[in-house]
Amino acid sequence: MHQIPDPRRHNRLHKLSDIITLAIFAAICGTEGSVDVAEYGRRNLNWLKTFLDRPHGIPSHDTLGRVFARLQPEEFERCFMAWMASLTRHPLQDSPKPPKP
Repeated sequence: MHQIPDPRRHNRLHKLSDIITLAIFAAICGTEGSVDVAEYGRRNLNWLKTFLDRPHGIPSHDTLGRVFARLQPEEFERCFMAWMASLTRHPLQDSPKPPKP
C-alpha cells in the first residue's frame, strides 16, 4: 500500500498508509463513510496504536473525506489488489522447486 501516491501537498499529519489501513479495518467492521471511520478509529485507538503511527491521533472525518476524494481510484485498486494477492500467496509457492532425484 506504500506505492499509492499521496495526493496531499502539505499538512500531512497522518501517514497515507495509516489512513488507508484505518479505512480498511473500519470497512471490514461495517462502517459507512468518513464519519463512521473516524468514530471507529477513536473507539479503537489504543489497539490501532500498537501497529500504526498515531502521533496526532485519528484523522478527522473531514481529513479522511478529503484524502479519499483525491486518491486516484485506478491506482488505489491496482495497489489494493496487489496487496490482497500478496496476503494469499503461500511462502513456498514462489520458491524454486527442488530437483527431482
